[in-house]
This record gives sequence, C-alpha cells and structure tokens, in this order.
Amino acid sequence: MKDRWIKFGCFLTGYKYEVLQGCSEIAHRAVKRYTAALLIICILWAFIGYSFVSKYLAAEWYYSILGGVLFVLIILQVERQIILSDSQSKWKYGVRAFIALVMAVIGSIIIDQIIFREDIKHKELFELNAQVDSLLPARERELKAQVAETDLSINRKETERKALVDELTKSPTINVMSKKSDDIAVPTITTDTNKTTTTKTNLVRKTAVTISSIPNPKLSMLAPIDEQIKEMRAIKVDQENRILKLRDEVTQEAKANSGFLYELKLMYKILRDSGPALFVWALWALLLLGIEIFIMVNKMTHGDTDYDATIQHHMELQKRRLKLMAMQMPEVQNS
Repeated sequence: MKDRWIKFGCFLTGYKYEVLQGCSEIAHRAVKRYTAALLIICILWAFIGYSFVSKYLAAEWYYSILGGVLFVLIILQVERQIILSDSQSKWKYGVRAFIALVMAVIGSIIIDQIIFREDIKHKELFELNAQVDSLLPARERELKAQVAETDLSINRKETERKALVDELTKSPTINVMSKKSDDIAVPTITTDTNKTTTTKTNLVRKTAVTISSIPNPKLSMLAPIDEQIKEMRAIKVDQENRILKLRDEVTQEAKANSGFLYELKLMYKILRDSGPALFVWALWALLLLGIEIFIMVNKMTHGDTDYDATIQHHMELQKRRLKLMAMQMPEVQNS
C-alpha cells in the first residue's frame, strides 16, 4: 500500500519512480508532502470546475465532471512547474505567486457564490423587480398603442359594415333591364287597276324590353367584412391578454439574461453592503491563496533532497559522456 501511494505521488508530481526507489526516506517524505498538498488542491479545483461548468455553462453532469478534470489537469501542470524546477529563479516564484493570487480570487468567488446562493437569490429578486419596474411602463405603452390601433381598425370596419347594411336594407334588390330584338313578319295587301289583289310579307324588327329584380351584388361583401372584424377582435383579445401577462413575460426575459457576470455583479453588491459577507469571502480567498502557494513555499524553504542530487548527478554524467564522445569523434575521423 505504501509503495502504491509513492507511485501515485510520483504520478502527480512527475517524479521518476525508478530513481526515487534508490533515494533516502527524506526524498520519499518530500514526495508524500507534495502529494498531500496536490490532493487538497485537486479536490478543491475539481469541485470548483464541476460547479462552474454545471451552473454557468448549464451542462450535463458528465460534461461537468469533464470540466472538473480539465481544471485539475491545468492545476497539476502549473504545480509541476515549481516541483520539477531545478533553478531558484525569483521571477518564476513571482509569476507563480501572481497565478496563485488570481486563482485564489477566482476560486473564492465561485465558492462564495455557492455558499451565498440564497442571499444571491434574494438580491436577484430585488434587482429583478427593480429592472422589471423600469422596463414595464415602456412595454405596456407599446402594447396599449397596438390595442388602440387595432380598436380603431375595428371601428372603421364596423362603420363600413353599417353603411353597407344600411344600403342593403334600402336596396335589397336592384332592377336589371334586358332587351330582346326579333324580326316579325307583317303582311301587306295591295290592289292594282285590274282589281288584282297582291299580298306581300315584310319583316319588321321589334325590340322587347324586360325589367327583372336581382339581389343586390354588394351582399357578397358582407361576409368578408365580418371575417375581418372577427380576426381583428381576436388580435385585440390576444393583445389585451399580453398586457395582463406582461409583467410575467418581462420577468422571464430578465431572468433569461442572467449569467455569470450578472451573478458576479450581485455578489459584488452583497460584499459591498455586508461586512460579514466580505469577511467570509476574504477568509476563503486567503485559504485558497495559502493552499496555492503552499507547494511553492515548501519548495523554497526545504533544501534539495538526494533525489534532486541524483538527477543533477545524472545530468553531469550525461554532459561528460557527450563531451567525451565529442572529443573521440575527431580521433575516429583521423584514423
């Protein structure tokens, strides 16, 4: 079990297990210290990554787990820059301290948003009502103007319908005159001097005029007007219902626009207005900062172990071997 823990520590820190096996207990203890510190950091950032992806990216649980793993991998790579470094550069530690400060602030913000979620909901409700109160009058005026315009259109159509009905009442039918021309045979009898009678037939064109009553054609205009009035009244009812439900609609739109930055603003207002909340946030920030720089401080305060000396020794041997190979190459070429 102890050997597995050391192997796990080598996996986290990047130490080579084969080299560590030949080192003293001091090197093993250093690996155990780094492993414990990295576990604390990884657990915290796995939780932060999971919460961030789940809450603000609205992802499924498996994507949230993947986000937590990604956060942990990033943290491990950053910490390995300190653990596996050989030089004692102040710039390197300065950059790591700056990264630790930024990560502590980000981590404390995400954790505090989880801790203060009920306070954030209360503040969000207050801000939401204020936002709805500011947006509602303009939207309500716009909808009322649409209702008034629709009502005016309905009145115009009803006036047009009334005029049409009055006309149909006065003249339900109209007279239509039709003409028909026919040739009629008219006999003509003539008597000459010899007392002879002659009968001739002449065709005479006569026109017959017929007047009939038919329903007024404007009667067909009544049904389309009624249909238009019905549609406009339905539109008016829909607009009036929207006015009644307008506050809920505006509230839903305002909620849909809330995200990480919106909650960050709410969190800022809570910290600005509440001393205890600011104190709790500062405690978390300092705790995360201390955890983040713990490995760096441990690396700075503890001297090199025989593991580091072994790595350095292997490097020096490799350098000498390369120099000897470089010196032997000309001799081989000359021979």
